[in-house]
Amino acid sequence: MIFDRLKRFFIVLEGMERDGPAAFSPGQAVSGRVVLELAAAARLGALRLRAMGAARVHWTESRSAGSSTAYTQSYSDQVEFLSHRDTLLAPPDNGEVTVLQAGRHEFPFTFQLPETLATSFEGKHGSVRYWVKAKLHRPWSAVKKVKKEFTVIEPIDINTPALLAPQAGAKEKLARAWYCNRGQVSVTAKIDRKGYTPGEVIPIFAEIDNCTSRAVVPKAAIIQTQTFIARGTKKQKKSVVTSIVGDSIAAGKREVWHGRALKIPPVGPSILQCRIIQVEYSLKVCVDIPGTSKLLLELPLVIGTIPLHPFGSRTSSVSSQCSVNLDWLSTIPEQPEAPPEYSAVVSSPEAEQSLAPPCRSELGGILEGPFFAYIQEFRFRPPPLYSEIDPNPPSDNIRPRCMTC
Repeated sequence: MIFDRLKRFFIVLEGMERDGPAAFSPGQAVSGRVVLELAAAARLGALRLRAMGAARVHWTESRSAGSSTAYTQSYSDQVEFLSHRDTLLAPPDNGEVTVLQAGRHEFPFTFQLPETLATSFEGKHGSVRYWVKAKLHRPWSAVKKVKKEFTVIEPIDINTPALLAPQAGAKEKLARAWYCNRGQVSVTAKIDRKGYTPGEVIPIFAEIDNCTSRAVVPKAAIIQTQTFIARGTKKQKKSVVTSIVGDSIAAGKREVWHGRALKIPPVGPSILQCRIIQVEYSLKVCVDIPGTSKLLLELPLVIGTIPLHPFGSRTSSVSSQCSVNLDWLSTIPEQPEAPPEYSAVVSSPEAEQSLAPPCRSELGGILEGPFFAYIQEFRFRPPPLYSEIDPNPPSDNIRPRCMTC
């Protein structure tokens, strides 16, 4: 039987190992081969190949139609991105079968990906998947199938004016408890751009005013929002990607974040162009207020795949360039020990004041970057070019020279 003669049946994508991941971009050509290893001569009908790619969503919701009646409502939808068929081994025209001898037989294939594809994704209520499937037809036997999945990553270049634009916002909240006014909490926050890539650090500039009678705690987090759409209905799932917690702010006090660092972990890029699945990110700065709900400020983020070009775009700020390119520090001879984390240095309002950057008028507009750029400038500052006190003052016995002589 064919099962005794067919030793191995698998698909290999070009440039990848048999069990390794394969990643492609929209518009790229996908090449590979279907491999048959036979222990003895076998009669085969046809070998067909199909490449598929689709986004699918599905979820159910319980509905109530009365005190004792309940039913389940199902929501499903699908969008097809890729469909390619090919025949790698066709049966002879006379209706006979093809006989392959014992050994290894390879059948190459190539197909082109469309220019517009959504990034591969696996979520709770939906997915975006791409795969290649081969079917081996045999006389008087069931069809033998093999499947190989591959990944598609839609390129998102953050070096665009829209994603290089700074994001800022402000919010305030009146804290109440049992109809008593306990004061107001306000927060303003800014980040230097909208687009980032995994592994980058987001410097957060924020100011939190606590005018209440109780201490509050500021926090910042990156939130991923998955949106699934079917039959005009949306289903969302939100999760925290990463977060940081600030120091407690006493009543009547203020805290300032001079570029508080929040590193982006390895996450999938944003999915914004798919009709039924969307993956969005945001930076949320919140303040926990005892006795009332949290104060939330949300700034939009886009997680891309093409990182910021160092010194590439004039529309990007100095702080954007410094956040990704610090290679110049390695050229300094006898480089000192790395500075501690900002959170480890600033532990009290007094320390914040001692580390606050000088006003812009004193620096003549030279420093345009974030606070940590000022720290580096101060650390490696050269000696002054002159002194206000003349080290060689003129003697009183020397007669002043006439400038007109």
